[in-house]
Amino acid sequence: MSSVIFHIDVNSAYLSWSAIENLKNGSDVDLRLIPSIIGGDMSKRHGVVLAKSLPAKAYGIQTGEPVINAFRKCPSLVTERPNHALYSKRSNELMQYLRSVCPDIEQVSIDECYMDFSPIAANYSSPEAAAAEIKNYIRDHFGFTVNVGISDKKVLAKMASDFKKPDLVHTLYSHEIREKMWPLPVSSLYMCGKSSVDTFRRLEILTIGDLAQTDPRIINLHLKSHGQLLWNYANGLDDSVVEPESTDLKGIGNSITLSADALTAADCKKVLLSLSDTVAGRLRSHEQSAGMISTEIKYNTFQSVSHQTTLSTPVCTASLIYETACTLFDEIWDGTPVRLLGIRTSKLSSKDEPVQLSLFDYEEKKPKNEKLEKLDEALFSIRKKYGEGSIVRGSFLNSPDEYKKH
Repeated sequence: MSSVIFHIDVNSAYLSWSAIENLKNGSDVDLRLIPSIIGGDMSKRHGVVLAKSLPAKAYGIQTGEPVINAFRKCPSLVTERPNHALYSKRSNELMQYLRSVCPDIEQVSIDECYMDFSPIAANYSSPEAAAAEIKNYIRDHFGFTVNVGISDKKVLAKMASDFKKPDLVHTLYSHEIREKMWPLPVSSLYMCGKSSVDTFRRLEILTIGDLAQTDPRIINLHLKSHGQLLWNYANGLDDSVVEPESTDLKGIGNSITLSADALTAADCKKVLLSLSDTVAGRLRSHEQSAGMISTEIKYNTFQSVSHQTTLSTPVCTASLIYETACTLFDEIWDGTPVRLLGIRTSKLSSKDEPVQLSLFDYEEKKPKNEKLEKLDEALFSIRKKYGEGSIVRGSFLNSPDEYKKH
């Protein structure tokens, strides 16, 4: 039997989760049923749209556009500030349920994951029946909806979940791509951004089918390796597999899309400090240290850049991760307003694994590292016992929610 993969994606996650919380707290307005968005400040009308309702979408409002533009399209628009602590809680509840259905889950963001259906196939009459059962349970027990895409390829499962929304199950198997995917505009292809779309338009490539049937050498000439990737996806070529988190982790990281663009290095580094706390906590939970650290930036132009470095000694403390992340940030930031920041760690090893140190490393770094590890261990224990918000860095007291640990 060939593999069957689900891609499970929460419909307008931030907005849905905020709407449910507001209703629970006595609101008589469901944000999902009116033109509304998550993002920015209603009084100042700054920031970007992080999520939108279907009625807001009808006005042409798009995720990622400035809030002020959204208000021009719909003056009566209702906006809600993001609540990242709430979103993290709802995400954890969802993933816990999904792992109870099948442990082979690869979470790729706060509101989406892949599931390898093959190990549980014998429990259901069909993949579609299983997906419908999962979707309906989430709607009935959690109060929000998801789309489930089903395919024999990860990229096609992702594409399928983006078909008509909300609260639906779609299939897009390899044998269905000509009928279901090729007629779509090339802009709807996964990983095909505006710059690529503009290049394809100049080449008179307007649909995914046009791209799939174009000589890949022409695509490579204009878009290099990314063009080859897009050509592969257009033809349903993807050998990647679901990689559930396990003790044999390849990497641990975290990223966040900001409710308002970060304009200064100081603001960016506050976010990096928060992310470092989270990543260090996850490393400690898995008893891992990281030998490589990467910092990712996405500008408000939607261009992404990243830089990584290999460490002479693996680390697991927030301070050392933060120090490295800031160094990498300084090397790649060009001053453009920042919409997303991320920290990734890789080359993981057990915290208890012996590390060969030079005499200099031993004399200069070991005492400092031991102090930092003891501090992190104390903070980790407090948060584990009393909750993530039980202890907050002083530098975050007057900062927006996303600058705090999340």
